[in-house]
Parts: sequence; structure tokens; C-alpha cells
Amino acid sequence: MPEDIRQTVDAVWRMEAARIIATLTRWVGDLGVAEDLASDALVDALTQWPQSGVPRNAGAWLTTVAKRKAVDQWRRQENLDAKYAVLARELDDHVDQAWDPDRIDDDVLRLIFSAAHPVLSREAQIALTLRVVGGLTTDEIARAFLIPTATAAARITRAKKALAGCAFEVPERDEFRARLSAVLSVLYLIYNEGYSASFGSRWIRDELCSEAIRLARVLAALVPTEPEVHGLLALMEFQSSRFAARTDADGNAILLEDQDRTRWDRAQIRRATVALQRAEDARAGRGWGPYALQAALAECHALAPTSADTDWSRIVTIYDALLQISPSPVIELNRAVAVAMAQGPASGLRIADGITGLQDSYLLPSVRGELLARLNRHAEAAAAFHAAAELVGNDRERDVLLRKAARYSRD
Repeated sequence: MPEDIRQTVDAVWRMEAARIIATLTRWVGDLGVAEDLASDALVDALTQWPQSGVPRNAGAWLTTVAKRKAVDQWRRQENLDAKYAVLARELDDHVDQAWDPDRIDDDVLRLIFSAAHPVLSREAQIALTLRVVGGLTTDEIARAFLIPTATAAARITRAKKALAGCAFEVPERDEFRARLSAVLSVLYLIYNEGYSASFGSRWIRDELCSEAIRLARVLAALVPTEPEVHGLLALMEFQSSRFAARTDADGNAILLEDQDRTRWDRAQIRRATVALQRAEDARAGRGWGPYALQAALAECHALAPTSADTDWSRIVTIYDALLQISPSPVIELNRAVAVAMAQGPASGLRIADGITGLQDSYLLPSVRGELLARLNRHAEAAAAFHAAAELVGNDRERDVLLRKAARYSRD
């Protein structure tokens, strides 16, 4: 197969898989069957597109082919003539039909809410939706949960089995709140994987970030009185405003303190500020939630004219509040960095050295390397960067860590 066709197929699948599977799940009522149909359609694309060319609406082509395969399956079954007739009438004979973004948006949101089914544990809800909607690999999901890959795979398998036969329907509005926490967690983790890719050669997977923001906007319109929805949207907008300055021309990472802030997207920062204000208005005297607090942290960076102007003391205070309502070793580590910036690297290192639960993550040795380097303990810094490089899955990030290790090994 020509390499350009293969790359196109990969790109189409990466961008459209969640929407295709969401649409098929609504049609056939079974997530596992929908995934199988979508995969079969992808095989057809790999076979046919090299000869016929890539359709103008490739996502619609894949969806229609998958629907026809569903029809073929139903035709082989007894007592399903009525279902077949309904589905067949809606199929357009012309595969290259126009894509309806509103309907697809609803289908993706339907799938997210449906996968947050009460028969599943919260962890299983999130893992399953990350796999199907976010398109994350099992390794990436394991990294998000800080668990072994085998554990993540088992969760996804059990979730699919538990949902077999369950109706994939958007719950009634009065049931939204019960599922909202899991839905927000999914969007947050999808965005995080896009913001800092776990594996591969890309530092940022902007298509994941864009999809998470799009879905958060749809959700904010659906439940406008939920403060954490606006808080999460604000966080995503603040973080995405820095994308143009996060990498150089070769795709290498640029640290926050070294970024050209004139390249930050001021329009996106204004949208984020508006969303954070909506979160404040919606909370009506209730305490801040974890997403709104993280958005407030991002706002501190977004509004500082230079790195030196950052209000690190306020950032430490916000992290203190965040740890009270959402304790995690990653938040502890981020707080250690903030303390280092506010009070000096020795203070931050003392906190970092007391953190547990990140033994399989590159994050802790990476931060320790930075703090040790600022304390001029270069040999220890080099060893920490080497340890981090052995744990990281992203090629770009590994290269950065190895360069730092080499730099401090020479000093």
C-alpha cells in the first residue's frame, strides 16, 4: 500500500473513530458490536482506497460501510426484518454523503454518558470511555491511572462484558449529575494525553485536545449550571493558549519559563477567563471544585507578563486547597515545584523526596533532576534525568531528558 494512503487512513481513523463508533453504538445498541463493525469498515478502506482513492468525506464512507455490514448481519438473523428495514431506509446509496456535525456531536456525548453506566465502577467507566472515545491505548490509560497495563486492560474487558446487552441511551436530565463526575474525568484525561503525549514522537497530540475542548463546550451548553464543567473548559482553554509557544520549529519542548509569551493566544485566554467566571457564578457560594482550582492555577501563569512576575505564593496556596479536596501524588509533586519557585529549590526538593506513589513514573525523577541542578548538585541531577529517561514513553521527552543528563554529566 502506498505510504501516503496509509498515512491518510491512519489520520482519518485517529480523527473520526470516536464519532464513528458513537454513531454505530446508537444504531446497533452494543458497544462491542459497534467496535467490530468499525474495524471491519477500516479493513475495507485499507483494501479499496489504494485503488479507488480516498473519499471526500472519509468518515461518512467508513460509517456507511459499517452500517451496511450491520444490515448484512441482521439479514442473516431471524425476526429482525423490521429493524433491517428501518436501518436500510436511512442508508444513502451514495457513500460520499455530507457529514452532520450536530448529530455526531450528540452521538459522541451520548456514548460518553452511556459508558458512564451505573453498573460499572468509576474506574471502569473512565477506562472504557478513554479507550473508545479518546482512542487512547491501554498503555496510555494505564499511565493516566498510574496502574500496570494489565490492570487497565482487565478493566476495559470487564467493562465491555458488563455493558453487553445494556441500552446505550443518554440518561434523563435528572440522572446527569450522577454520571457527570465520570464524564468530566474522561474529558480531563483525554485532554491531558493530548497536552503531553505518553508515547510516540509527538510532544502534543492537538487532535485530542481539540476534541476534549469541543466536547466540553457541548457539555457546558447542556448543563450550564454545573460549575465544574465551566472550570474544566477554562482549564483546557488556558492550557491550549500556550500551544504555539510550547515547541520550537523542530518540535522540541520549550519550558514554561522560557516561552515567548507574545505567542500565547490572547483570545483563548479571554475565553478561558470568561469560562472561569461562569464557574464562579455557577458555584453560588459552594466551594471550588478541582477543575476550577486547576483553572485558577493556569490563570496565574496566563496573566503574568513574564515568568518572573508569576505569583508563586498564590499558586502554592491554590495547590494547598487542591490537595484538600483531590489529593494525589502528582498534585503533591506540582506543589513541590511551586514551593521551589516561591521559597527556593531546597524547600521543593525536601517535599519531592517525601512523595510516594510515583515510583513507576518519570515525573518524580524529572522534577528531582531540575531541583538538584538548581542546587548545583550536577552529578545527582544527571543520575535523576537518566532515571526519568528510562521511565518515559514519549520519544521527544526522552530526548530532552537525555540531553539534560548529558549536560550535567559534563559539569
